Amino acid sequence: MSRILKNLGGIPIGFGGASISGEGAGYGFGDISEGDACSLLKYAFERGVKLFDTAPIYGFGESERRMGKAFKDIREKVFIISKCGVSWHDSKRVNMTNDPKETQKMLHDSLKRLNSDYIDHYMIHWPDSRVDIRKTMEVLAKAKLEGKIKSIGLCNSNRDEFEKASEIDEILSLQSELNIFERGSLDSVLPIARENDLSFMSWGTLDKGILTGRVNSKRKFDKSDCRSWAPWWKSIDKDSRYKKMEIISKILSEFEMSPISLALGFNLSNENVDTVLCGGRNQTQWDGLIDSLENLPTQEQLDRVLKSIDED
Repeated sequence: MSRILKNLGGIPIGFGGASISGEGAGYGFGDISEGDACSLLKYAFERGVKLFDTAPIYGFGESERRMGKAFKDIREKVFIISKCGVSWHDSKRVNMTNDPKETQKMLHDSLKRLNSDYIDHYMIHWPDSRVDIRKTMEVLAKAKLEGKIKSIGLCNSNRDEFEKASEIDEILSLQSELNIFERGSLDSVLPIARENDLSFMSWGTLDKGILTGRVNSKRKFDKSDCRSWAPWWKSIDKDSRYKKMEIISKILSEFEMSPISLALGFNLSNENVDTVLCGGRNQTQWDGLIDSLENLPTQEQLDRVLKSIDED
């Protein structure tokens, strides 16, 4: 299998499209105007970002629309990822399904919002126990033959889903949560990527801002920021992570290293992790992300940090 994401060129950071969904609501991280969002997408591209990851649920289509507008004149120069599986009703109630008919509709709508004849990489967003993934894959395989999508990947998947999906068409990437505090995919999803030489993309790379140091117990969020209301955010034991960040910060001061360098370096130190998805929301944040690649931790430094927080 081809490691297509590794061969894109550019830097190993992908643009997480939820960061520009703005007041569109859904899964997003606060207000940002369309103009600012488009300018930011272009800025990231100019700084070497080639891969732009989005999904319909990011702003109820707003993220896709903004990417379509920003990259209309340079479409062939960017690698766009979108997904099926998380749609919504007219009331904006989220509908998670891999039903083939819904998959077909979601792909059609994404192409329209992206203002493109094709999507470079199309992913099934989440497993759906009610639907045999092979039925979903049949829709995507047909779309691939028609040139509407160039390749297929799986998000938040597992071994059984991967094996069934692979019966229908080639899977070229896996995407899952990975960061210093969330390491479950190291023993579950990443081994699948290594065994089959797949590209792995990490989401949650910065743990929704906790690993940058910008999100702490005092941080307040916009109404349009899902961290102000989402049950999954409220259920996380954030206080323990804030305390561990205090330990990490002391060690990083010795290394003369930023927490962002640590976060990126931890993920990229794992084999087959080709791309770390990050949601920078302004040019300064993107400069910080990209510049942090110049000072990644050594394995010895990583081991010291992990030991310090695991023993705490």
